[in-house]
Amino acid sequence: MDIISQLQEQVNAVASIAFNTFGTLQRDAPPVQLSPNYPDPPANPNGVEDAATLAEQPKLLSAELVKAAKQFDALVAALPLAEGGEEAQLKRIAELQTENDAIGQELQKQLEAAEKELRQVQELFGQAVDNCLNLKKPD
Repeated sequence: MDIISQLQEQVNAVASIAFNTFGTLQRDAPPVQLSPNYPDPPANPNGVEDAATLAEQPKLLSAELVKAAKQFDALVAALPLAEGGEEAQLKRIAELQTENDAIGQELQKQLEAAEKELRQVQELFGQAVDNCLNLKKPD
């Protein structure tokens, strides 16, 4: 797999881990009374869970998120450096654009030639059909 695909996969992994981390933190957060005008919030609806597990889970999720971010940083560091700076890159882009335009023109010529040939074949096919129909004896 190329480096760009690996970067895309790692970004997806970081996003997934972050999504799961925030969801878990939200799910496991203790209830808090928003205002004295409201009644006390109910106890944890998920049942009684081990306090040590609830305290340890955010640390594990955070460590996993940091690990994924470090892997992403390592992949970014592995990207090849642009040689020659911005001017060289712009020159290379211009060269590639010129090459792309030339190939595009060649492809357009080939398409036009193919369409012309298709019209000729269709015309010949129509003539062949007409000849076959003229050879049939009327009933």
